[in-house]
Amino acid sequence: MSDLKQLPEVPSIDFFTHAGGILKNPLPFHQKNFEKLGDTFRLNLGFGNSVVFSRDPEFAIYALRDNQKNFKKTEIQTKDLAKYVGHGLLTSDGDEWKFQRKLIQPAFHRKNLYTLLDFMVEAIDKELDRIEVDKTIDIFPIFNDLAFKVVVKSLFSDAINSEEIARLQFITEETQKMLVKELRQPYKKWWFILSGQLKRNLGLSQDARDLLSGIIKRRRDSKQEGKDLLDMLMGLSYEDGSKMNEEQLIDEILILFIAGHETTSNALSFTIQLIGQKGKVQEKLFSEIKDLEERSLFEVLKESKYNQNVIEESMRLFPPVYFIDRQNIEEDSFKGFEIPKNTTLLFSVHQIHRNAKNWDNPSDFNPDRFAETRSVTDFYFPFGAGPRKCIGNNFAMYEITLALHQLLKKFKIEEVKPEIEIQPLISLKPKNAFVKFSKR
Repeated sequence: MSDLKQLPEVPSIDFFTHAGGILKNPLPFHQKNFEKLGDTFRLNLGFGNSVVFSRDPEFAIYALRDNQKNFKKTEIQTKDLAKYVGHGLLTSDGDEWKFQRKLIQPAFHRKNLYTLLDFMVEAIDKELDRIEVDKTIDIFPIFNDLAFKVVVKSLFSDAINSEEIARLQFITEETQKMLVKELRQPYKKWWFILSGQLKRNLGLSQDARDLLSGIIKRRRDSKQEGKDLLDMLMGLSYEDGSKMNEEQLIDEILILFIAGHETTSNALSFTIQLIGQKGKVQEKLFSEIKDLEERSLFEVLKESKYNQNVIEESMRLFPPVYFIDRQNIEEDSFKGFEIPKNTTLLFSVHQIHRNAKNWDNPSDFNPDRFAETRSVTDFYFPFGAGPRKCIGNNFAMYEITLALHQLLKKFKIEEVKPEIEIQPLISLKPKNAFVKFSKR
């Protein structure tokens, strides 16, 4: 590969100089480097470590789909995240991932998800009742609770109490905060160990596993069907007729808590703020909702075309999963640049979705762009791409669609802040998402 070029590089001194800002929000630092160095560059982290960042959608498709066999998940997920949530679909790789994906895929088939719609709406309506009208409120805490409880209700129906839900939610959020610190401050690794912070959070993770073990035992002892995701997962069989052991079942449930509630609560919060800024979008959405009165939940999902365009445009501007990580197994190359073996790659979904090379007027909130053509899929990665595209993408879209439908038929968005603030953690979170509602 001697004829290949080296990628442009950001020196380690730049990384350490901006470490404080990167911890709070790494996106401005990366955007500056993209503008200066091009669509793909190497960030030198010091001590022999580096990461390649790219906003090239063709490179993303090459790694995630076209040549995906040469790219695996990085230790960010298979090691760093896995120590908190185990080895479920999100954190496993290779044959282990293929084995589990083949088993679990049927549980997330559309026809199975339709059986969960009543659970979803029950949890959604209960949380929406908390909204105070004619008062400016931060909507994110409500949507965060809503999304978590939709996942819990879909998983366990009535087999879990409010104290257990609160405990699981607390643990999920605490361990994610710790993981953010570990990833953005790798130079503090020994301090996290010596200070006991790492041990405390690993202990919390074990508490969650023990709690889930108790819920599973209650379900098995009851010998009653809950007609929920837990029943579906417990009923799945491998080719030899065996079923998931309890440890693997808990791993998959913990992954669902993270992937199933985090991205949805973020997407809902951003979407409501964007709708509130565009009166015509809100009017068009409400008109569609009125046309679907007295229709079944299945029909609502099928016919909510504009609703879904709004969600997709929102996730283009504010993708909850704003980076996708990969590592090449063997040396590779792309567009004349050398990619040495075991290079850590981070594809910036946030930048791909906002690059003027890919989108007309990329900063504008324009849901109609998703009605005009499907060619945007080449530049659109809210759920990843290729064989490892998020297995829960339909679950998430159903939940967000129903949440917007239920909310906007009850409330009108009266006022939002002119600026939408972000807080990039493991996912892209909203910050100070203040909204004012009135009754319809």
